[in-house]
Amino acid sequence: VTYTEAEAQKLGVTGWVKNTRQGTVVGQVQGHPEKVKEMGYWLSQVGSPSSGIHRAQFTNEKPISKLEIHGCGTRY
Repeated sequence: VTYTEAEAQKLGVTGWVKNTRQGTVVGQVQGHPEKVKEMGYWLSQVGSPSSGIHRAQFTNEKPISKLEIHGCGTRY
């Protein structure tokens, strides 16, 4: 389990993340809006111990009525 997966599990959100060849991270987070916001804060301000966060940008935010992703994970 990665640091990001552990934080997602702690907050009760689902989704995925992927490190890109350009040195960025892309992903999707789903869950209760307040918990998604908390995960966004963690991703943009805390991250894993070895991460270097220079900027965080969240796009395509929208409410959903039912989770489309179950569990959380890292994609390679």
